[in-house]
Amino acid sequence: MEKTDMDRRQFLIKSARCAALGTCIGAIPAITGLTSPAASATPAGEKVSDLVVARGNAREAVRAAIEALGGMGRFVKPGAKVVVKPNMSFANPPDWATTTHPDVVAEIASLCVNAGAASVLVLDNPLRNIEMCLERSGIKHACSAYEGTEAFGVKDKSAFREVEIKGARALTTTMIMRQVLEADLLIAAPVAKSHSATGVSLSMKGMMGLIYNRRTMHMDMDLDTAIVDLCTVLRPGLTIIDATRILSDGGPGGPGKVITMDRIIASQDFVAADAMAVEMGTWYGKKFKGSQVKHIRLAHERGLGSMDTSSLKVKEVQV
Repeated sequence: MEKTDMDRRQFLIKSARCAALGTCIGAIPAITGLTSPAASATPAGEKVSDLVVARGNAREAVRAAIEALGGMGRFVKPGAKVVVKPNMSFANPPDWATTTHPDVVAEIASLCVNAGAASVLVLDNPLRNIEMCLERSGIKHACSAYEGTEAFGVKDKSAFREVEIKGARALTTTMIMRQVLEADLLIAAPVAKSHSATGVSLSMKGMMGLIYNRRTMHMDMDLDTAIVDLCTVLRPGLTIIDATRILSDGGPGGPGKVITMDRIIASQDFVAADAMAVEMGTWYGKKFKGSQVKHIRLAHERGLGSMDTSSLKVKEVQV
């Protein structure tokens, strides 16, 4: 297969053909980051691995992946304000794989609390009714067990602050959730799923859930370039990808083909984590390289991380 990406229009046309024919043809096409405490919260110390892939029960796999990176204490300092960004934008149950599994989010919250976090806010700007998304995803209930942890959706414009994106090539300004800008650590916790506009939705694409106006990115500019612009200011200090199951097609809202993988991918490098998720999964019935996803390749080229998974120190853990 030729390793090229396609533009958004071509992808949508071919996706429509896939739906009609019951097959998928073509390659995958088309991130958050201001220089804020959340963006710059990269832990110091000796690097254990560039990337960890843990396989097994969701909660145990999250725990093992973080331990292999040196433990949550490397990322969360006592008294820290932590923001966790999962997918909880759709009012679907976990087995649809359109939202991050509640066990994954719960274990992340537990590890943060045990590391001494003062607060853990689990945030998203849902596309559907907020309460329905929080309830049906199971995330609100899962987080309720941990003191100082709260899951909620943010839509009111007053809860966002305008931020200039210096050096942007498409998205020059956007409104970002105030809680994110005030946090000490941003953790990306997406589910691995397909997406009709960007091929896949992982940690970089997921950063769009922390801004007020996503429509302009879709309608007024090249979406992939705008995602990378956004990721220059919203750069998670830690990325934990839920690949316990992936939505292989029909994303982002489903229904679609769900493939069980029982894996958690964790890294300080969100570009590397996304690339690994792409390469481990099967999308639209095919296998792809991270470089075939336009926004992953652009982020690599702009120095936000590495998509070259073969050159990284990868640790695999079975639990």
